[in-house]
Amino acid sequence: MQIRKLLIFVFVMLFTLQGIANDINTLKQEKKQLAYIVSDSNIPFWNIMSRGIKSKAQDLDYEVTVYSANNLLKTELENVIKSIKAKVDGIIISPISSSTAVTILRLAESVNIPVVISDIGTDSGNYLSYISSDNFQGAYEIGKVLTKKMQEMQLENASVGIIAIPQKRDNGKKRTAGFMKALNEAGIKSSGLRQQVDFSYKETYDHSLALIKEDPSLRALWLQGSNRYQGALDAIADTGKKGEILLVCFDAEPEFMEMIPKSILLGAAMQQPFLMGKKAVKVMDQHLKGKLVEKNIHLPILAISTKNIQINRPLIERNVLGIDKH
Repeated sequence: MQIRKLLIFVFVMLFTLQGIANDINTLKQEKKQLAYIVSDSNIPFWNIMSRGIKSKAQDLDYEVTVYSANNLLKTELENVIKSIKAKVDGIIISPISSSTAVTILRLAESVNIPVVISDIGTDSGNYLSYISSDNFQGAYEIGKVLTKKMQEMQLENASVGIIAIPQKRDNGKKRTAGFMKALNEAGIKSSGLRQQVDFSYKETYDHSLALIKEDPSLRALWLQGSNRYQGALDAIADTGKKGEILLVCFDAEPEFMEMIPKSILLGAAMQQPFLMGKKAVKVMDQHLKGKLVEKNIHLPILAISTKNIQINRPLIERNVLGIDKH
């Protein structure tokens, strides 16, 4: 009798455990999937944004697959096809350019997958929400930091060289426009603008060197990115202009936390990629739960210099550099 009861107990337990296992598998199958299609995750800015996306996705119980195009158009298109075949519930994109975003949006729309754009922007197409930094205002504010310093140094008659991200990008156009507004208000001229293509050290070095050699009156460089700052600094040093030519950047690297206080770098307009990534997932989650979302969301850019870097350090570490301490 006891053996019979034991067998019944074992059978019931096995049946119960099987049911639990089936429920777990069902939950796993029902766990919503997101894809993050990014131009190049090797670039620190996009890497930090992807970490913000992953952080918020984990909080909200989503699974995320990151597809990096390594700045190759063909790979970006292949990544879109992969995400569609994976039947993801939503796609977040940081495209190579505003024009390639149009193709991504068309493909996603054809299979009814909602898309949130996180930075860069698009020339046209339907999307759920566009999370962006206020590139115009951020560039304007860092431009004012530079022009004020130049005025203090009595360099009003000097010029500024610009090393720009592609001007086909919506964010690139706005950065240039905002910065030029600051220069024009101060009566300081732009020496020239050279666009980045491969975002390499050599390209940044060569552009910086050319701008410096072409214009003897050049006393400042503005790099519309951050990770190749060393190329600009080396060009300044190699032309014997160290201490004579100021450098300001857009975005930030961990090293900037020491370089700005030491005046190696005058300042930087710091976007908040970790926060942007988290916001993109939150908006997607709201939509998938049937809630209305904002079409355009602009996040502020921090114009950081020696005067405000210490007070903003916690905010920079969290939202700019993606140091997630929780």
